[in-house]
Amino acid sequence: MLSVSYPKEIYRILKPDGIFITEQVGALNDRDLVEQFYAVPPAPPFPRQHLKLFTREFQENNFSILDSCETFGTIRFWDVSALIWFARVIEWEFPNFSVKNNLKQLSNIQEQFEKDGIIKGKTHRFLLIAKKK
Repeated sequence: MLSVSYPKEIYRILKPDGIFITEQVGALNDRDLVEQFYAVPPAPPFPRQHLKLFTREFQENNFSILDSCETFGTIRFWDVSALIWFARVIEWEFPNFSVKNNLKQLSNIQEQFEKDGIIKGKTHRFLLIAKKK
């Protein structure tokens, strides 16, 4: 993920009138899923990943914003094992996750799945297109 501390470097390497396009995973990505696994949810791994913050940082570094948008989508799982795989692969969002450590939470999620037939979470993405002034 791009850190908002990079606009100066991006400005330096872009040619005049150069355009920078980035799509980012936002700080709120999967938070509802994460919160189901921990009594005290861990802090977001990239708390500065917000469109407003990126926009401000780029504007403060002599970029004009050509376009930007933000979306909150839905991620769906049709069984708990897929959610387990997901949580293990994205370890920065689900720190110290394991079936053993999270068995009680997984049991609760399984019960909810049996009732609803699906497990849903929210994704957070944003796009920024900036032009070097």
